[in-house]
Amino acid sequence: MSGVRIVNPELRSLGMTLPGFIERGKVIASLPSLGLLTIAGATPPHWQIDYVEVDSLDSGVLADLLARSPDVAAISSLSARVDDAYRLARGLGEAGVFTVLGGLHASVRPEEAAEEVDAVVRGQGEWVWPRLLADWERGEAERVYHGMQTLEPLDSTPIPRFDLLDPALYNRIPIQTTRGCPLDCRFCGAGRLISPYKRKSIGRVEAELQAVQAIWPRPFVELADDNTFVHKPWARELAALFADHPDVRWFTESDISLGDDPELIRLLARSGCAQVLIGLESPAAEALAETDTKSWKRSRLAGVKERIDRIQGEGISVNGCFIFGFDSDTAETFDRTFDFIQELGLTEVQVTLLTPFPGTRLYEDLRAEGRLHSERFWDKCTLFDVVYEPRNMTAAELESSFRDLVKRLYSEEQSAARSAARSALYRLRRRA
Repeated sequence: MSGVRIVNPELRSLGMTLPGFIERGKVIASLPSLGLLTIAGATPPHWQIDYVEVDSLDSGVLADLLARSPDVAAISSLSARVDDAYRLARGLGEAGVFTVLGGLHASVRPEEAAEEVDAVVRGQGEWVWPRLLADWERGEAERVYHGMQTLEPLDSTPIPRFDLLDPALYNRIPIQTTRGCPLDCRFCGAGRLISPYKRKSIGRVEAELQAVQAIWPRPFVELADDNTFVHKPWARELAALFADHPDVRWFTESDISLGDDPELIRLLARSGCAQVLIGLESPAAEALAETDTKSWKRSRLAGVKERIDRIQGEGISVNGCFIFGFDSDTAETFDRTFDFIQELGLTEVQVTLLTPFPGTRLYEDLRAEGRLHSERFWDKCTLFDVVYEPRNMTAAELESSFRDLVKRLYSEEQSAARSAARSALYRLRRRA
């Protein structure tokens, strides 16, 4: 189930007047589910598979799914859409379909999910999925299947079933080259919750690239990685691989240490890497001290501009990401961050609100402190809705200050300036 909807009506309305604000969200929502395509690859050949994306739960969706006469329905959902996933599962289950739920939310809230579906897959599903299907065929399916923090190498995962997709519907295709992240950000609700840090071999990545290009000869590939360039020698090999595929353009996420490796940056520039997303989080050392247990991001604050200049100087756009709502944030944080963004000369920027996703240390801390607005707020896990009481301002003040910053950052003038800067980078690449 794709498509995250901002709950706050005032912020949601900005999508009508500030298209740049929701552009990245639309890109993410338009990506097919790599997790489902991967377990499709792990499905025994005697099964017939349909891949269906469900955005809204209008009256025709359930009827369309049931018209396919499914025996088993595998559903993947993030927290923001999990209540819709439960509704869908109930409708399928009432018609006799065996329902299975996986994804990050089900992985960290298995007891809750098990009340809504026939079986829950926790964590990395590709290694337990064949067993689940075999159990179902014998009438012995278990309630919960465990794939959390398993150590199986990524090369043993099946190649995703990209052939199940309609080529005309997608302009970005995800593949995964690494899983997990060694950094310990307390708010992170991504792959590190379900897996230790792992890498695929370069040969295996090439096999997946070839599978994609067999369907999309000139694809834009989005790496479904938490932090691609952690291991720099391997990352240089990855960049060299992409350089050997000149018809592929790609996007990924990294940390700021990428800016410390000029050789890797030059390889990326030759490889078709269009943009890297980097979590900068805040210009304030106090806020960065809250992010990870080892203050890794705080220790690199002083050299952020030089590193970004190094990356963008080779023609690679940097999408700098910032979070608001840290305990040390005040009303002045928003102006300070706006000025910092201008100083950095970022060619793209993404701003979000601190969100305590279930399963994270941030969630557990806020819950223990009694600062969550409610016990169940899953539909507001959008990165743009306030679900807890901030330390140095009210929730309403955090919302209004964030909304005002969004208007400034994504104004016509600011958006045009960043667009012109990106175009200049791409011209620089073509001349190189």
